[in-house]
Amino acid sequence: MQLGTGLFTAQRRPDDDREMSELYDEMLTVTREIEDAGLDSAWVSEHHFADDGYLSATMPTLGAMAAETDDLEIGTCIALGPLYEPIRLAEDAATVDLLSDGRLTLGLAIGSNPREFDVFGVPREERAQRLGDLVPFLRGAWSEGNLEYDSDYHDVPTDVSITPKPVDGDVPVMLGGGAKPAVRRAARTAEGWCAPSAISLEGVRKRVEDIRSVREQEGLEGDFTVYVLQHGWVGDSREEAWEIMRDGYFYIQRRYEEIFSGESVDELDEERKRELKEQAIFGTPEQVVEELEEYREALGDDIHFIFRTYHPSVGTEEMCECIRRLGEDVAPELR
Repeated sequence: MQLGTGLFTAQRRPDDDREMSELYDEMLTVTREIEDAGLDSAWVSEHHFADDGYLSATMPTLGAMAAETDDLEIGTCIALGPLYEPIRLAEDAATVDLLSDGRLTLGLAIGSNPREFDVFGVPREERAQRLGDLVPFLRGAWSEGNLEYDSDYHDVPTDVSITPKPVDGDVPVMLGGGAKPAVRRAARTAEGWCAPSAISLEGVRKRVEDIRSVREQEGLEGDFTVYVLQHGWVGDSREEAWEIMRDGYFYIQRRYEEIFSGESVDELDEERKRELKEQAIFGTPEQVVEELEEYREALGDDIHFIFRTYHPSVGTEEMCECIRRLGEDVAPELR
């Protein structure tokens, strides 16, 4: 099992008086700590027009993270595919891949927030089809020679060569989403699928089984990585770990409910808070290892777990200490 962390969002809670530049500096500090701890990956997330500054520019951020590291897999979890102009995305992703010497994984999903689609001028009802169109466009853009892909949504001549090209002539694409069409789209068209944090272990297991069945039935070869995303924390005790992560965790979950619905959410109700606490993985290193072992037993050794430790305004040193413990006390038990 591989183990990564993130997701960097650069959100500033109302009780955080730091400048935005300090939050971006924090991301790079934590990124260096992730590599020093010997973890496998670090991830950014994307949303737009948020009053708390939720990270919107994934590629510049990943370029900075590439410059700060040597071996770490870096990637988007998740970039909002339908909102991108595809030539620019192909160019920017290839550039980050070159800067990182082939360490980029491009995670994409269809998006949800009505405001984002309205401002970008993209019909929300076309989002799944646009993502389905984007992936082969990127493949064509990164291949040697001309594009040779006729997009259904973008008027781009097929006889143009888009540069630069990635290190190995391609960038691994990982697709997100928990619905059956999204899972099967990933199985057929990508090199990976990411299980959203809201899906139970049994739900993930069923979807992974479906992915493997689809790929076997259709004779699809090549590497395919299952990424599993879940919020968590490593501390001296279960109670301490929860106390540290709770407020930032609840904050980001409240903001996600606003992002996904497009409506204001003043507070999570108590039942929702209980559900979220049950979903999260937190406690001593031994307790965290025990829960992660359940995923390995259900899904196999070849999964990549993204243990989400970046909770807004938790504190830079607290996050770094948690990451050090992930690297020293948790990761070795899973390899």
